[in-house]
Amino acid sequence: MAETGSEIVYLDNNATTRVAPEVLEAMLPFLADRYGNPSSMYRFGGTVRRHVERAREHVAALIGADADEIVFTSCGSESDNMALKGFCRKHRGLHPRIITSAVEHPAVRNTARFLRDDMGGLELAELPVDGEGMITPEVLDNQHIGPHTLVSMMWANNETGVVFPIREMAEKVKERGGIFHTDAVQAAGKVPINVKEVPLDMLALSGHKLHAPKGIGAAWFRRGADIAPLIHGGHQEGGYRAGTENVPYIIGLGRACELAMERLDEENTRVRALRDRLERELLAKCTGAKLNGHPGRRLPNTTNISFENIEGEAILLHLDEAGIAASSGSACTTGSLEPSHVMMAMGIPYNYAHSSIRFSFSVYNRDSDVELTVLAMPGIVDKLRSLSPFV
Repeated sequence: MAETGSEIVYLDNNATTRVAPEVLEAMLPFLADRYGNPSSMYRFGGTVRRHVERAREHVAALIGADADEIVFTSCGSESDNMALKGFCRKHRGLHPRIITSAVEHPAVRNTARFLRDDMGGLELAELPVDGEGMITPEVLDNQHIGPHTLVSMMWANNETGVVFPIREMAEKVKERGGIFHTDAVQAAGKVPINVKEVPLDMLALSGHKLHAPKGIGAAWFRRGADIAPLIHGGHQEGGYRAGTENVPYIIGLGRACELAMERLDEENTRVRALRDRLERELLAKCTGAKLNGHPGRRLPNTTNISFENIEGEAILLHLDEAGIAASSGSACTTGSLEPSHVMMAMGIPYNYAHSSIRFSFSVYNRDSDVELTVLAMPGIVDKLRSLSPFV
């Protein structure tokens, strides 16, 4: 059973993670005694400012950036919006172009589509992935890319865990003078990221995916990035984002990034082993089970499995009754009766796409979580398949 302080087996860490105890401990003083405004001139505020800047350094270190390139936001979606909308506003009237993939998170996908419809003259290209959810750098070869082109490709997919060849794509874009943005919300803290080694311009991450609270994120803009602010007002965050800083949550994000660096090896060894064991046993013990996504190039914590001719929501309801939390895809699309746009873009047959279940682990999961899930799933699958009208 997962150590979550309850009787739940929590395997939905790509949706959100528990707040690490160390993160909560770091935050508490700034919710009580250290309440000064970091923009104030007096020492009571100046002391808080130093803690904010230290947190900025920890966030920067996680992705190999310089601290003055980090902008604190409310979440990954805001960070993505800052990048896409900020770029388009700066390039308004210059026929800007956005190139993205067909499997992006709604924070990028829907923002890009909004900009296409809202800005006359903006072109949008959504490039295909293959049957394993992978995109190749070569898909960029036939695209028009220049100084008014923004290419936005996710570092890793939130539903399948597939890791894109970001370095190779970014190199192609930069060779042709374009701007490259990546949504690294799912990747940060799970795989190594170093923006000094990859020719990126902008990056988004979110705190609640790596054991900080919901409501805090960060954007990285390479020094000199030419984008317009999303929120206007005061001078905070280098002029990129006005508003008094959310100090307790910034402190929490900084501590979470510090912990993520310490736990990166564990993510890629023990957590990966848990994921691999669950995947192996479910594919062997559940009839009609199929892995979705590239078998190798995936985040260490994520597996996405379909169960032929069964409704995914029915599986999730039965798992919930068994005390197991998983998901059918992105939490940002929950409620839709249609199969995931990621599954559709991969060409997964409808009778599999509608039954895709994502299991995503964290460092707080244990062997018993796998054992209980493996014990429950075959019976759930057999029961639901016996009731399926499609069998």
